[in-house]
Amino acid sequence: MCGITGYYAFKSNAATNLTKITQSTDKIILRGPDSGGVFTHEQVALGQRRLSIIDTSTGASQPMFDVTNRYVIVFNGEIFNYKQLSEKYLQNTWQRIGGAKTTSDTEVLLYLLIEYGTSCLEWLAGFFAFAFYDKETKKLILARDRFGKKPLLYHATDEHMAFGSEMKALLEWNIPKELNYNALYHYLQLTYIPQPQSMFKGVLKLLPGHYMICDNTGIKEQGSYYQTTINSSGYNKYTYEQAQQQLVEAMEVSVQERMIADVPLGAFLSGGIDSSVVVALASKYTDKLNTFSIGYKDNAFFDETKYAQLVAKKYNTNHTVFSLANNDFLEHVYDVLDYLDEPFADSSAIPQYILCYHTRKHVTVALSGDGGDEVFAGYNKHAAEWKVRQSSITNTLIKAGLPLWQMLPRGRNNKVTNLFRQLYKFAEGAKLSAKDRYWLWASFNTQQQVNELLSDKSKSHINHSLLNAEEAAILQNIKSDDFNEILLTDMNLVLPGDMLVKVDLMSMANSLEVRSPFLDYKVVDFAFSLPPSYKIDGSMKKKIVQDAFRPLLPEEIYNRPKHGFDIPLQDWFKKELKSLIFDELLNEDFLREQGIFNPNISLQLKNKLFSNNPEESVEAIWSLVVFQYWYKKYFA
Repeated sequence: MCGITGYYAFKSNAATNLTKITQSTDKIILRGPDSGGVFTHEQVALGQRRLSIIDTSTGASQPMFDVTNRYVIVFNGEIFNYKQLSEKYLQNTWQRIGGAKTTSDTEVLLYLLIEYGTSCLEWLAGFFAFAFYDKETKKLILARDRFGKKPLLYHATDEHMAFGSEMKALLEWNIPKELNYNALYHYLQLTYIPQPQSMFKGVLKLLPGHYMICDNTGIKEQGSYYQTTINSSGYNKYTYEQAQQQLVEAMEVSVQERMIADVPLGAFLSGGIDSSVVVALASKYTDKLNTFSIGYKDNAFFDETKYAQLVAKKYNTNHTVFSLANNDFLEHVYDVLDYLDEPFADSSAIPQYILCYHTRKHVTVALSGDGGDEVFAGYNKHAAEWKVRQSSITNTLIKAGLPLWQMLPRGRNNKVTNLFRQLYKFAEGAKLSAKDRYWLWASFNTQQQVNELLSDKSKSHINHSLLNAEEAAILQNIKSDDFNEILLTDMNLVLPGDMLVKVDLMSMANSLEVRSPFLDYKVVDFAFSLPPSYKIDGSMKKKIVQDAFRPLLPEEIYNRPKHGFDIPLQDWFKKELKSLIFDELLNEDFLREQGIFNPNISLQLKNKLFSNNPEESVEAIWSLVVFQYWYKKYFA
């Protein structure tokens, strides 16, 4: 696991920027604290920071060159099937050059690219972002893994193309800092920025499963080597029992592959189904697996450590619980805000950061259950979508109760108000088409609420035709009654825009590699060949995962509420963070001077927060806080 950065000067007047390669590389040192290196050649500069995982010797350091010194690569990630690929495709190469010089996946990838070019991308099993350069042809290849676990941002003009694992590296190349108002609009709706957009105008993210090719005249080609698709022709291939067995076998292979490491390895264990499955399978391949959980001392509603401990006990893992009070979470709020170089307001990033922070004291690699919810229908919104598609008296009553749900207090901070919030949102969504309902349930703020948050000046910068086109592109796969279309939309929106961004940033901020067995492409492809009825019905979310692994897991972890990584933001806003928010970041004078937001909105949100019906004001405030903190860092 590493970080990469680079620059291609298409015109001579841009070549002076090549000298900034060291500064750009140093900006991502937390992604790779073990070593670093840079390379420059005529119009190209490449940099890399290394977190040593496979072949920790100095011989596997980067940038890495072939034996002729013609080709060079900087690589971020892991290729889990690199040994098999070496044996299948590179035996003649090794004979010709006298054998591999390392035992690293980087060297295998380097020679695969030399021999096969971009056609080798579809063979790779793992997660990655890399840049590969040929000194003779001046060709530069950039590529990103299938699902976007590893980030790759870029800024391209007629004069240059700059890229990096994080925005902070990219900005060292003198990229203009201009606010992308369309991205801001989406951010205020979703709490994150849908890819390929970024908050800086002109900076994009290479899409998952895509590559880009440049030469000294500019970008020559962009293409896709993989896309998640629904294979409805496979819906009748397996009985439910056969599909369960296939899933168990695919996950066993995926977990075993992801345990390859030359450094200490462990697993996150939340007590949920997905992480419990990963721990149960991983325990087969090691004597004493290290497992890690975080608990909430001050809020039993969110604490799930007792379920994690049941799994740890069953598999005799070396289990560590980080039991934290509210003040422990508060201590790390600024660590998270300081690390973000784009606004990202999924508040579960805070406990994710803390889990990674403490886990890194014990191991360098951690397995996780990420991806299981998107692939196999594990979210509450999936259960709601399934229910809204059924004709039932319950649905009719909930829809008819909309005026009542509007009057009742709604919020996420306790069981009762959370129920009222869900009933209200269900009733609202039930009136809409599948596309509009998906967007409503994916959003924290409606279009009307975002318009109220923004100043007239900001709204004048919004390109609404482009905004509508971007939303339409996000929703393009929802076109029939096939429930897999909802999951595919999550795979393309939520997974790369929210979940994987959160895990990558918070783990890399702590120099920890996180691996996700549920996101092996063979597991994902298999999942999208299964009929929706195997994944969700009226009584169960993530049905096939729960049933397939039931023999391996304690019965107590089934049939209980799913909370995820929630934190008591509302309490903080009323107490510890009140001054930061309302006296500084959302101060009316500052808002008026800044000109981005409606100055009156701060008072409205404050009144809503302190009322008996906070609704989604907590999430709206946190989105504004994260943006404002970021804005002050880069613009003020």
